[in-house]
Amino acid sequence: MDEMQLDFSKPKFDLEISSPLMNAAGTLGFAPQAGNLINFERFGAFVTNPISPHSRSPARNRMCKTYPGGFLLHSGYPNPGLNAVIRQYATRWARSTLPIIAHLLVGQADEVGSMISSLEGLDGVIGFELGLPPQCAPCQAAEFVRAAVGELPIIVRVPLEKAGEFARELVESPLAAISFAPPRGAILDQQGLPVHGRMFGPAVFPFTLAVTQEVIGIGLQVIAGGGVYQQSQVDALLEMGALGVQLDSFLWSLGELGEGDQSV
Repeated sequence: MDEMQLDFSKPKFDLEISSPLMNAAGTLGFAPQAGNLINFERFGAFVTNPISPHSRSPARNRMCKTYPGGFLLHSGYPNPGLNAVIRQYATRWARSTLPIIAHLLVGQADEVGSMISSLEGLDGVIGFELGLPPQCAPCQAAEFVRAAVGELPIIVRVPLEKAGEFARELVESPLAAISFAPPRGAILDQQGLPVHGRMFGPAVFPFTLAVTQEVIGIGLQVIAGGGVYQQSQVDALLEMGALGVQLDSFLWSLGELGEGDQSV
């Protein structure tokens, strides 16, 4: 796939990267790591694992359960907290050949500005992706954006299943783009009780394609993602008008994919 320049139009909030491909938050850690199977030369940016203001433990009922076409995952987004992440990874970000987009787990608007102030001057960091709290309303998302405005561009990661609703609320916000959080679903466990989690896998892609078209039609710029496993899917999203494409569970299964022309 040819490299392309992402040109988000609003002054002061431009995000410029050399390729539309990037990883989704929570897939590859807090910094690019040499020696794995990922071809980072094709990426335009690296998105960190979710970072919270303070350390966060794994969910007590964390799980991963398969279903036809994908799997449900519940992890709780464990991480050591903002200060610890900066201590451990700031040097690696500065040395990285890929620009870094820090994914921030936000809970309250007054936390956002403080987190961004701590990260904004670090070498290698070119922007922020805001991960919204559960049950966040679209109007609250707009408050988070206002609190996050600074010198670097802001991406807001909205629930895929509610992306149109959020897009209509955020269309006038000073955003670089919105991205898509994995949709939430439930499957039955062995006792017949529903188990909830985030949905990954190829079965998600038709939803991603439809939502991308909807949000672009509303007037927001989109970094699409969810269920992308083939080059033809990347191309379809870009041709539809997406300015970037995030890869998620595909990156965990590289060793199992064949070498066919359709693989990303």
